[in-house]
Amino acid sequence: MPIRILPDELIDQIAAGEVIERPASVVKELVENSLDAGAQRIEIDIERGGIGLIRVRDDGVGMEADEVALALQRHATSKIASMDDLESVVTLGFRGEAMPSIASVSRLRLLTRTARAGNAVEIQADGASRSSLRPAAHVVGTTVEVRDLFFNVPARRKFVRSDATEAGHIARLVERLALSRPDIGFRLRHGERVMLDAPAGDPAQPLEARVRAIVGPDFLEQALPFEHAAGPVWVGGWLGLPTASRGAPDQQFWFVNGRSVRDRLLMNAVRLGYRDVLFHGRFPAYVLYLTLDPAMVDVNAHPTKLEVRFRDSRQIHDFIFRAIAAALSHTRPGEAEPQPAAALPLTRGEIREPSPPRYEPGRDPWALVARLQDAPVHSDALDLDGAAGSEAIDAQAEQPLGTPLAQIRGTYILSQTEQGVVLVDMHAGHERVLYEQLKSQYANGVPSQALLEPLVVELPAHELDALLEDRSAWERAGFELEALGPARLGLRRVPALLSGAKITEIVREVARDLDNPTAAHHIEDASDRFLATLACRTSVHANRRLSLPEMASLLRQMEQTLRANQCNHGRPTWVRMSWMELDRLFLRGR
Repeated sequence: MPIRILPDELIDQIAAGEVIERPASVVKELVENSLDAGAQRIEIDIERGGIGLIRVRDDGVGMEADEVALALQRHATSKIASMDDLESVVTLGFRGEAMPSIASVSRLRLLTRTARAGNAVEIQADGASRSSLRPAAHVVGTTVEVRDLFFNVPARRKFVRSDATEAGHIARLVERLALSRPDIGFRLRHGERVMLDAPAGDPAQPLEARVRAIVGPDFLEQALPFEHAAGPVWVGGWLGLPTASRGAPDQQFWFVNGRSVRDRLLMNAVRLGYRDVLFHGRFPAYVLYLTLDPAMVDVNAHPTKLEVRFRDSRQIHDFIFRAIAAALSHTRPGEAEPQPAAALPLTRGEIREPSPPRYEPGRDPWALVARLQDAPVHSDALDLDGAAGSEAIDAQAEQPLGTPLAQIRGTYILSQTEQGVVLVDMHAGHERVLYEQLKSQYANGVPSQALLEPLVVELPAHELDALLEDRSAWERAGFELEALGPARLGLRRVPALLSGAKITEIVREVARDLDNPTAAHHIEDASDRFLATLACRTSVHANRRLSLPEMASLLRQMEQTLRANQCNHGRPTWVRMSWMELDRLFLRGR
């Protein structure tokens, strides 16, 4: 077949295929045009999942009569005029492709009127054909009706799903658009059914109410509001608590300069921020807003504008990752309850920096570790009547994890506070304490002790090879090692925390866990994974009997340790039951 110029009708349909994937794509383009036009209220009506009808009505500035015909021509736009404009786009639309693409695959009717015009004007399109401009009746603003979507593209029509599925896609899209602009009212109807009605919020504090309406009050009750800024870049919003993680990524919202995006770089930065506190296979919930100089982000990376490209992607990635990790670091006893959502000022004003770890002056961070590793098995007689511990509770009322009373099933510590009882998973809590201590000392080298005689560890050859490849990580963690043969490892120095422990067994377990690690996505992944594994293998395990002073020491350490509400694998380390909940179980007070 010889090379030829394609007819305009076919060119339009090919271009439409890049922008209009399904009915939700039409809604997105039309609503974004309404937002760019300064609308304060946008009404969307759909029928048959958007295939039968999509009507978007707004109260924006409208279009002048001589601009209406141009609006249906390809690459005609009022939003950019030069390369300089393209490099700092501040509008949602700018490519000049949406309206002609929609018109080429539907029966379209556009009515619009400006405030200074005596009457509205109307134009219609039926696939490739266009009507002449004629006067019409319409209030100030614009209405676009799209009927019989894909009527002339049967191949595309076959890929459209059921009415309910397509309506669901549209509803989720409008929810994202409503979250991006809480100052604007949105209403979505499918036939006679109202799917979303979000009035414009209070200009002084609209975002909290909009998040509550769209994402739900349960999200805000289990989320941490935060914000962080560095130069011209600001990030803020709500981070769902690790304990409120979900089985699917269905509550993850990102907005960049007011634009809803699904950008892999941003999503990966959040994933890394949660990596130390989220259980595997679970997904965090969040609503996050990023604002920066438009010149620092390229929104022209994809026809649908759902992905963006940053001028310095690594700096943006690390800025977000570290801001989220710092915010989540305060998920520890005493800081577990989210602040009121209204306390978050989503402005670029004063920034609240996270407070540093509250370690007690003069405390040896390794003291608890040494005691728990070397302590003999105790058989304490515990006062279950609570008489012996009552004075301690009064003296330590401000301690979130309270006063320990007993060890249950060799696994849990039962503690009492003024508000109720607390159950602590001693292994999970100790694991987090060790992990955070290892991380804090890793940069300068973990304290270690030399051995009079080297310990010999038998390892499979492939595990030994993998271990030696990460020799620097082991050395910074307090080990001095050398290969004594193809399957024999010699240890000449070990971390101080392993004093008296089964060192060879721990080294075997750590080497086994670290063999064939998953690909690292960040420079700190490998070392953090090593330290987390080491902490897991060296922390106290089930059936290790602890004395009451040892339990109390562990609880106090947890209260001072970042991220202590979760272990290194994301499991919760403690739960609380209030006296009211206990009374309700026993029908007291009825």
